[in-house]
Amino acid sequence: MKVITTIVAGLLVASTAAAAEPAKPTIVLVHGAFADSSGWNGVIAILEKDCYPVVAAPNALRGVKSDADGVRALLDTIKTPVVLVGHSYGGMVISNAANGEKNVKALVYVAAFAPEAGENAGALDAKFPGSVLGPALMPVPLAAGGHDLYVQQDKFREAFAPDLPAAAAKLESVTQRPITDSAFGEAAGEPAWKTIPSWFVYGDHDTAIPPKALAFMAERAGARDIEVVKGASHVVMVSHPKAVAKIIEEAASAH
Repeated sequence: MKVITTIVAGLLVASTAAAAEPAKPTIVLVHGAFADSSGWNGVIAILEKDCYPVVAAPNALRGVKSDADGVRALLDTIKTPVVLVGHSYGGMVISNAANGEKNVKALVYVAAFAPEAGENAGALDAKFPGSVLGPALMPVPLAAGGHDLYVQQDKFREAFAPDLPAAAAKLESVTQRPITDSAFGEAAGEPAWKTIPSWFVYGDHDTAIPPKALAFMAERAGARDIEVVKGASHVVMVSHPKAVAKIIEEAASAH
């Protein structure tokens, strides 16, 4: 609020009026494979405490283009500027969903893929050594062809969330959502990070996407800021929500 002082009949009168401050951007969070939107809970609590409007977008995990189309349809309903945040495979989705969206002011990649046009998640994950995710995957045939991929429950913590307590990692392994094998192999379109500023945060103990791959993608995208969280795993937003919320708010307040 600001104080407005006026003179009425020779008397000094003070009144208050709302300062003309721009609305905070809406934070749209997109989860990745083997997860759901509940992985953002700790981050959401911080962002909402700091008065940011937040939407956790559903991600069908069926294919890069179709998943991006779903997120883009949601973006089209939001009237404020948007900071679009993706975790893991969610980075493939936001890179495509934000392309051509005028209300997206920033992209935040949280242990996420930031593909160039024509690249796919599987190839990016294998570009540098260090991932133990591949051998932990279990294919389940789909009636229409292809497979859903799950992380084997007894390998989930090592491959995905080694910095979580055993009980928490077990719960995540039970409630995981599968992704199609075709989604991992689908080529990305022209990436939005070429025209929209980007920020990156990831852990130096990521066993799903090698930290070297994440560093390569962040540098290639010309990231405004890169935060590497010491000891954090692939689920850095679960184990270190403050660090993730901090870089999202940095992106939201950037000019």
